[in-house]
Amino acid sequence: MEIILGKSAGFCYGVRRAVDGAKHELKRVKGKTIYCLGEIVHNKQVIKDLQEKGLVFIENIKDAKGETIVRAHGIKKEIYNLAKNAKLSLKDFTCPNVLKIHKVAEEYAKKGYYIFLCGSKNHPENVGTLSFCGDNVAVIETEEDVPSAIEKLKDSTIKKLLVILQTTYSVERFKNIEKLLKEHIPENIKLVIKNTICHATELRQKETEEIAKKVDYMIIIGGANSSNTKKLYEIGKANCKNCVCIETADELDLNNINKYEKVGVMAGASTPQELIEEVVSLLK
Repeated sequence: MEIILGKSAGFCYGVRRAVDGAKHELKRVKGKTIYCLGEIVHNKQVIKDLQEKGLVFIENIKDAKGETIVRAHGIKKEIYNLAKNAKLSLKDFTCPNVLKIHKVAEEYAKKGYYIFLCGSKNHPENVGTLSFCGDNVAVIETEEDVPSAIEKLKDSTIKKLLVILQTTYSVERFKNIEKLLKEHIPENIKLVIKNTICHATELRQKETEEIAKKVDYMIIIGGANSSNTKKLYEIGKANCKNCVCIETADELDLNNINKYEKVGVMAGASTPQELIEEVVSLLK
């Protein structure tokens, strides 16, 4: 059996920065409680490991009683103010790419632009980003949402539009939406499109497609609640008829895999290296 492992599989820079940062803080203040607002990354195994090391995960900033970590996905603008008023020490491990989107959104909102945010409305990253967009904003999850977003823009009478994207948004879907917007946005609207999909996401999606086309069986490793992992699975499934998405090596059906000559392996941006190595080791 030939195993093709994606070079970009596993932790991206933003995730590694957040996880390593949390571990460093736990060592630095041994014995003291450190809180994290929301899941630091979308991976159950990473969360469990950090909990065992002493990190306490909370959903509301009001539950924090001391030093609090800001997860890789970022937080709402108003939470920074709440933390300041409560005199909480924040360790901000928001991915730098997400912080750039916040800055762009806030800048253009102040200039009077209407904003289209492409991404999942309920994803933690976008919940944070929306708080920087002001009142004139519409979320586009899929191509089907484009007409209603354009209607909201027209109803607002605003003549300037900014389009931004979730860092882990589908590159292929963005291309479709960009085409639709350029075709249907009125000519008197000033259109600014900022492709804010991070480079690591683009690279991983492209490599997944390339590998999936070469193999008989494709394995995607990542958290069930990981947005970027789900997109890799969609790409894998579209290019290889035998594609599975797993969290750990235990989920693999080895009797089934044995009949394939070429197996591809790719992992999401929040999948730790040890989980990838376990899968590859089992296949070998």
